[in-house]
Amino acid sequence: MSQPQHSSRTGTVYLVGSGPGALDLLTLRAARLIGEADAVVYDHLIAEGVLDLVRADAQKIYVGKESSKHTVPQEELNLLLVRLAREGKNVVRLKGGDPFIFGRGGEEIETLFEFGIPFEVVPGVTAAAGCAAYAGIPLTHRDHAQVVVFVTGHLRDGTVNLDWPALARPNQTVVFYMGIGGIGEICRQMIAHGLPATQPAAVVQNGTSNRQQVLVADLDTLAGRVKEAGISSPALIIVGKVVSLQKKLAWFPPKVFLAEPVCHD
Repeated sequence: MSQPQHSSRTGTVYLVGSGPGALDLLTLRAARLIGEADAVVYDHLIAEGVLDLVRADAQKIYVGKESSKHTVPQEELNLLLVRLAREGKNVVRLKGGDPFIFGRGGEEIETLFEFGIPFEVVPGVTAAAGCAAYAGIPLTHRDHAQVVVFVTGHLRDGTVNLDWPALARPNQTVVFYMGIGGIGEICRQMIAHGLPATQPAAVVQNGTSNRQQVLVADLDTLAGRVKEAGISSPALIIVGKVVSLQKKLAWFPPKVFLAEPVCHD
């Protein structure tokens, strides 16, 4: 891609988090900026219905990334934002969840900074918080978890080579983003590094939407049950004793349980 050209006026790029899926979890600031934008550059995983807020005369540019399928390489996407701003457009870079939690927001604004493009960041409800809440799984609880950890289950080189001793500590909740492809290895490593095979674990697919599905099991059986159920991304993996509260605290319809929760005393 050629270097971005200058215009008489430089627009601002707003990195906006659209939340985990439910449109009404969008922040008021995010909704206002989306409605005012001259161009919206959007991802695969954005809140349902959010594009209906975009002005009819605004540009809508899809740059979504799915597993092993990138519409626009990240470097080209970064320069696209620069080019649009240098054309004098105010740009919303629309992401699912929160721009700074596994959303590559930091990489994008590094490029904007290098080219002198004004930018702002609008936080969104991250998938871990939204999906866990709608699944009835508190991420922290005084009796079960005093620490919560967010971790990507898919590294840049395609491996799941993580800090397993730190992740397998007791009395904490671990949420794996983008981990469904490596769920078997994740469960094996958590057990190998000290967690019991009976440690409660869950998968939440399409969290906060009307297609939400929750599967509750334990580390020993979770991967097999996910395969049997045919669950695929977008989905989060949650590991920790707090998952044992799910059956009691689930509140959001549709209450679709693909496997009977494993009870642990």
